[in-house]
Amino acid sequence: MAAPSAGLRQRGPGRAGAPVAAPGAAPAASPEPPEAGLAAAAPPLSPGTFWLTRIVLLRSIAFLYFVAFLVAFHQNKQLIGEKGLLPCKLYLQDVKKYFKGKVGLDALSYAPTLIWFLDWSSCPCCGSSTSPWSTLDRSGWESQLLETGFLGIFLCPLWSLSRLPQGSPPSRIVIWSFRWLIFRIMLGAGLIKIRGDRCWRELTCMDYHYETQPVPNPISYFMHRSPWWFHHLETLVNHFIELLVPFFLLLGRRMAILHGLLQILFQVLLIISGNLSFLNWLTMVPSLACFDDASLGLLFGSRLRERAARLQRPGTRGQSPSLGACVRRVLNISLGLLITYLSIPVVLNLLSSRQVMNTSFNSLRIVNTYGAFGSITKERTEVILQGTSSLDPNDPTAVWEEFEFKCKPGDLRRRPCLISPYHYRLDWLMWFAAFQTYEQNEWIIHLAGKLLAQEEETLSLLATNPFAGRDPPRWIRGEHFRYKFSQPGGKHARDGKWWIRKRIGPYFPPVNLQGLRKFFEDRNWPYPVQD
Repeated sequence: MAAPSAGLRQRGPGRAGAPVAAPGAAPAASPEPPEAGLAAAAPPLSPGTFWLTRIVLLRSIAFLYFVAFLVAFHQNKQLIGEKGLLPCKLYLQDVKKYFKGKVGLDALSYAPTLIWFLDWSSCPCCGSSTSPWSTLDRSGWESQLLETGFLGIFLCPLWSLSRLPQGSPPSRIVIWSFRWLIFRIMLGAGLIKIRGDRCWRELTCMDYHYETQPVPNPISYFMHRSPWWFHHLETLVNHFIELLVPFFLLLGRRMAILHGLLQILFQVLLIISGNLSFLNWLTMVPSLACFDDASLGLLFGSRLRERAARLQRPGTRGQSPSLGACVRRVLNISLGLLITYLSIPVVLNLLSSRQVMNTSFNSLRIVNTYGAFGSITKERTEVILQGTSSLDPNDPTAVWEEFEFKCKPGDLRRRPCLISPYHYRLDWLMWFAAFQTYEQNEWIIHLAGKLLAQEEETLSLLATNPFAGRDPPRWIRGEHFRYKFSQPGGKHARDGKWWIRKRIGPYFPPVNLQGLRKFFEDRNWPYPVQD
């Protein structure tokens, strides 16, 4: 039988059809490299690890903290600075006096803030997001931001700046701590609604929400006019998302991913329909812990996916733990025990028929109870600040001109703003003040005094100043109005009005700067001086 010719290819023990060089022949040329598109294909990621999840979580937390400190930098000096509406210096002085004039462990534990050690006059971010005083901190997102940031500390590698540090996998304890956070946020919000305003049980709360929420946006205007059956459906969906979906976390990987998708979609819808500061953006962050590497792989390039897949291999995980890994393991276990202990009063609060929302049971606000819109206001009222140059405020011919805020309703023809995730704190506080009295919100009289003095720092919190370039007003008063959305396509809308309003009466009587002197002195507020 003739031997095969040298030009023929034989099948060897290797890949079927692979060429085998004849004896004495020159070595075959190496095969052509695969095309660029094939080279970019990364190996599939296995479920159950969170290397890429950590990257997404840390970047999201960093973004939210950037927004929070940006808000603080631009507004906190005017609000709680040395010459602010409610100076934090006075609050801390009261705390110090209560603890016998010493800034010891008791005072630091009661009001844990670095401001104790800062120069009051040079602190533009005085208070930032950790302000312990409650009058200007009337929302749950401040505590939620602190708790989220605290958990983020345990995600960061100890001694590496690498995005995928070998030997430092994200701890499941930390991942489940984030999941426990979103569980509490959503279940707490759902329970406070069912136990609170009866309109949540009657499925009618959404009939009012878009119009009466703190700072509506343009979409709110149109959502408010949806048919009744749509508002009822919205309320049912809200109950489903807040009361049932959180338990998906306990039903395995796929249901946890579904939980994350539903919660993020829910928060996106809330962002579209209202300006709730960075609250909804912040609530999406712990939902990201529902996704593992396999579910997030498409968000990353092939090189990073390949590195993550390499770290998933058993050989990499089987190496002896380094010192850093041992330290991290101890820290993670300690974190789990701490959160378990601090969760006891939180769980009892969730189970209680007298549930309270947005409350901290520890001064550091590490594990908190949350909730939102336990009650819904059925009518929107606004406090409108007006000034006049008239000598006599009771003169019927006196011309009163209105101060316009950055975002809250005022001018009937001004379109509702769209600012999320940014936040105008003073506008939010004016919403609270509108359904209370000025005696319950004494800071609004302080605001009136600063407007009488035309203080530049305070005026920076407003959109328009009718007395710019003129003599300061002699009198300031607060007027109380009931606001309603105009009807799309109706007479008022055709006139360019987004709102219609009706006067309720005076909110506070006309005040002048001299008449406020004793009011300021009794409260140790700095007396405004006209420039």
